[in-house]
Amino acid sequence: MFDIRKIQEQVIYQAVKAQSNEETARYIVHGRTENNEDNPTWVKNTMKRLTGRFNPATVKTIRMNCQCGYGMDEKLALLKELMAGASNLDEFANSPKAQAAGLSYQNNHLYLQFPFCPCPMLAGVDRLDDLTWCQCTTGYSKVLFEKAFGCEVDVELLKSIKAGDNCCLMEIVPIQPVRF
Repeated sequence: MFDIRKIQEQVIYQAVKAQSNEETARYIVHGRTENNEDNPTWVKNTMKRLTGRFNPATVKTIRMNCQCGYGMDEKLALLKELMAGASNLDEFANSPKAQAAGLSYQNNHLYLQFPFCPCPMLAGVDRLDDLTWCQCTTGYSKVLFEKAFGCEVDVELLKSIKAGDNCCLMEIVPIQPVRF
């Protein structure tokens, strides 16, 4: 059975371990003692432990490396389909199918927007204290768009529903020209 909590525990553990060590990774994921926190409580406590232990840049790197990869193949196929019917980013992002998927291109900027929080771990969370948890979505989008575009991209989280915004919004910035 698909257990998103276990997946998140594993990816957070590995991402923290890559930046520190096993002891720190265990502490960030489980606290001082393993307990049976519900998902919303675990998310908030884990992020508090993470932000209390690392500087903001390292926290962002860790969280960007925590994306679960769920549904990546289907989303990549959609992006490739959109690219096949376009000759530039404007055409790529402004077709009806692209807009239905949350893409837009305005003033030479590519955006990805969701009118809902796409993270199943946050279903029971009313509001987050900061954007730390949501950085996994930027990591997911970075991997997705780099595969689709064949070049490095930067992804910036501009808005988050769970931080009180009206949508989740990211800017996708290709570092090199995208070849269509």
